[in-house]
Amino acid sequence: MGDWILYVGLPIHVYLLTGSALATSAMFAAATLPRLIFGSFAGVLVDRWDRRRTLIVGNILQGIVLLPLLAVRSAEDVWYVYAVAACESLLAQFVDPAEGAFLPRLVKSDQLVAANAMNALNNNLARLIGPAVGGLIAATFGIMGVALADAVSFFGAATLVMLIRTSGAVADRPAADPTSAWRRLWREWAAGLGVVLSSRPLVVVFLLVAISALGEGVFSVLYVLFVNRVLGGGATEIGVFMSAQAIGGLIGALAVVPIGHRVRPARLLGLAAVIFGVIDFLIFNTPAFGATFVLITALFVLVGVPVAVLFPSVNAIIQSTVADAYRGRVLGALGTTMAFLGLAGIGIAGTLGDVVGVVPILNIQAIAQIVAGLVVLAILPAALRARAG
Repeated sequence: MGDWILYVGLPIHVYLLTGSALATSAMFAAATLPRLIFGSFAGVLVDRWDRRRTLIVGNILQGIVLLPLLAVRSAEDVWYVYAVAACESLLAQFVDPAEGAFLPRLVKSDQLVAANAMNALNNNLARLIGPAVGGLIAATFGIMGVALADAVSFFGAATLVMLIRTSGAVADRPAADPTSAWRRLWREWAAGLGVVLSSRPLVVVFLLVAISALGEGVFSVLYVLFVNRVLGGGATEIGVFMSAQAIGGLIGALAVVPIGHRVRPARLLGLAAVIFGVIDFLIFNTPAFGATFVLITALFVLVGVPVAVLFPSVNAIIQSTVADAYRGRVLGALGTTMAFLGLAGIGIAGTLGDVVGVVPILNIQAIAQIVAGLVVLAILPAALRARAG
């Protein structure tokens, strides 16, 4: 929720200070670059450190790093915002893989899907509530209120992790390489990449995530154009559809918790990808047949359900198939893959959106999602059985 307060509050304040769309977009660029440059290598360090301690220290540092925002008073101070956004994103590259790598210590293997689904539930609750709270705080207290509210959320998160008594030490970590620090970092990164490339299940999962991230990048650009040009809507409709998808995410996460230990994550993942693509296709094409606002809203609720199933299933497969000593690297590589492909999707949409048309491009990404889900259903369950055997 603190992340959403910052995500909404910071760009509002930057724009009010500068009146510049370019200055506002530069803030998002500052937050994106660390994911692209450091995400995969951060996973190497996560696999060296105690994951519980990494979560505690990382959250505390994220809270402290926000405090320079208290000094922002004018457009001349906006560089503080860029520095804070970059540092927050950099620290998140350590916190996020550490969280994913630590979770298997807290639940049994057959509960991983449900546990990850509860995290998805938290994320959708935050997505539903956080933007409204962030906008209110920004309007009432300005950037100081945004910074303090988010800092308090990080300090609270660190306190909660301190209450966990399970060890976060990495199991079966290989002996230290006697070579130089940079060469050791490179070799450990390459070893993590080798874990992915040598595992057929992981290759399939990474390909699906890559296609999903590419589609998400495309959709992030064309969503506003779709609502405006195809549906004839404006800011109100854009907000309603986003909230509708968050509600669907809550429903999906709640539904997965009781069935997560009964249905294999590979099947859940494939089915979720296919259903996601099918509903996306319906959203993009039913307006041509006179679909009402209510129907489109209902479809946005429905599409949130499989989205909430996708990443709990992905995380559970990685957590259950990757040795503890390599989980941070694999999860870090997954985050970097998503960042690169998301950026590529943004570029494709920006380049071809007006040339090819909004709906045709959105249809291509929906069909690609369906095909990827079918491939997962055809290959992944057998690949995981073969690995287990």
